[in-house]
Amino acid sequence: MITTLINEHCELGENPLWNPDDACLYWTDITAGKVHRFHLASGRHDVIYRGISVGGFTFQANGDLLLFRVNDLALLRPGGRVDELRKFEDDGAARFNDVIADPEGRVFAGTIGRTPASGGLYRVEPDGTTTLLFRGTGVSNGLGFSPDLSKLYWTCSTRRRIYEFDYNRASGAISGERLFYQAGEDEGIPDGMTVDRIGHVWSARWDGFAVVHHAPDGRVVERFRFPVAKVSSLCFGGPGLEWFFVTTAGGSSGASTADGSVYQWSPGVSGLPEFKSRIAAKLSA
Repeated sequence: MITTLINEHCELGENPLWNPDDACLYWTDITAGKVHRFHLASGRHDVIYRGISVGGFTFQANGDLLLFRVNDLALLRPGGRVDELRKFEDDGAARFNDVIADPEGRVFAGTIGRTPASGGLYRVEPDGTTTLLFRGTGVSNGLGFSPDLSKLYWTCSTRRRIYEFDYNRASGAISGERLFYQAGEDEGIPDGMTVDRIGHVWSARWDGFAVVHHAPDGRVVERFRFPVAKVSSLCFGGPGLEWFFVTTAGGSSGASTADGSVYQWSPGVSGLPEFKSRIAAKLSA
């Protein structure tokens, strides 16, 4: 059963991420400039960041949050201090969007384009070196790894497609782009995603009222209906990574609707732990 975990009426709830170190769920409300934290056992909720929009974030190995903002990468320290880490310059990008850490501590980071084709995907190395992997999207979105780490999945919301690439763990290189799934006009836009322990892909559907469960060959296994349209992203969490936490958008301060809620449900399969980033903390000059 899908239940409401908390309704903070998020304008653009995104990037849910479970932290096993403190048993909390974190997520960003991008346009509101907030990062939220929810302790599952106690129900305590805190807004731990207010400021420049955070398109996505990862947990650093040392416990910091690595924030991918509009024009920079920043560190949110456990005490709440924010330190700018590195500037980011891309005339074609409006801001960062979904990101994911890999097992070597790199981060793959997508951007929202200023045009329908100027967004793309970057790879950030542990030493901070940033490489543009490709452009060609207006909205770079959900990312995930196959359980055997042979594939990287990437979502192009502009074309309503999910792609898969061959992934080289040693170098971080991706190659062999191929279509995993093409969404129809009537099923909503593929947005955030995650991969379960047995290699199935779960994709949020913006303006689709749904999360879609895909088999490893892209086939649709099942659609899970939500009470709000803008289903934005999801992650596994809980002590055994047995729960799904799902962010949504479309809320506003003082609203009485369910839009912008975070939902929880048990899909009957567990997830895998997310990797932590290890981007060197060399502060910007």
